[in-house]
Amino acid sequence: MTRARTLVPPVLLGLVVAALVLSGIRPYDRLTWLLETVWVLVGVPVVLLVWRRFPLTTLLCCLLAAHALVLVVGGHWTYARVPLGDWVRDALDLSRNPYDRLGHFVQGFVPAILVREILVRRSPLRGSRWLAPLVVCACLAFSAFFEMIEWWSSVAGGSAADDFLGTQGDVWDTQWDMFLALVGAVTSLALLSRWHDRQLPAAAPARPAPAVPVG
Repeated sequence: MTRARTLVPPVLLGLVVAALVLSGIRPYDRLTWLLETVWVLVGVPVVLLVWRRFPLTTLLCCLLAAHALVLVVGGHWTYARVPLGDWVRDALDLSRNPYDRLGHFVQGFVPAILVREILVRRSPLRGSRWLAPLVVCACLAFSAFFEMIEWWSSVAGGSAADDFLGTQGDVWDTQWDMFLALVGAVTSLALLSRWHDRQLPAAAPARPAPAVPVG
């Protein structure tokens, strides 16, 4: 486990940086690429800056790297034009490219573990029955905020922001996006919480918080 914690983060960092650079080579639309990948452009430096004081679990590192890859792929082609999504659409006879749906599911699935890790290590919520509901609420809040960003982009950019919005003509796209983020967050907590708990002690939590009695 110690060796994995030493080797995995730099390997994942190299993979994400390489994918980001490649995605920036002749993307479908440069503005869309920037809007979609800005979370990676900001997130990578933030993780590096806080790593000494707050090293992340290996599980969270892998999830963040996977999320970054989803973002850079969507940024390069735009979500409505990702070839893998076109293949799934044709294979399943869908009415739209579903890559955007995957992106919003991941938008709940990955941040759920990120928020959980922060709350367990830096708040009194460790062991509390309120931990999971508050994690889900935080993920939904971020999803709603992201939809506001899309709205502001649409108002500011007009038709130029269509590729960023990726609605593909679906009037219920915003509601679907937030619902899938909710499903992603709940699924993540249901599948990964115990695995996450086993890795948390090895992450050397900073300023461990006292447990809150359950009940």
